[in-house]
Amino acid sequence: MLRRLFLLCALLLAPLAAAPSQAHQQKIAITTVSVNPRTGMIEVVHQVPVHDAEHALTVQGVRLPDIVGSAKSREDFARYVASRFLLEVDGKPVTLAYVGSEISGGSLMVYQEAPAPPGEPHVRINSQILTDVWARQENRVNLGSGTRVTTLIFTAGDGAQEGVLTR
Repeated sequence: MLRRLFLLCALLLAPLAAAPSQAHQQKIAITTVSVNPRTGMIEVVHQVPVHDAEHALTVQGVRLPDIVGSAKSREDFARYVASRFLLEVDGKPVTLAYVGSEISGGSLMVYQEAPAPPGEPHVRINSQILTDVWARQENRVNLGSGTRVTTLIFTAGDGAQEGVLTR
């Protein structure tokens, strides 16, 4: 009887024990780089788990970051993202303008843009977002949109990779 009670308690408490593990760092960021044909702009969208973003700010010395509740924390992280994501278009460095950020589900979305040249430009990208925080961080960058997407994968210390930004 005691054994059954123990087993029942263990089964009931198992979801609670698993909950904190879901809050741990996911160590993956996804960036989409595409051309918006209506605006003629290269749009860059970074998707980073909120918990990972807050941890990165803590590592940088920000005291008690609150990505969900504080626009300042979101903007601090957006500046960090801008410093860790490099884009060259047709051999020229591009300075991406910060458009804004928002929370979507458990992720912080950071939006940037720059004017797009005509055609399908050759791009060179290096995404080192959070690789200075975790050696096992993986960043995926999707180039293009629709059915013509190429994915580049970056880890700590990787050099830039090249591709074509399809429309």
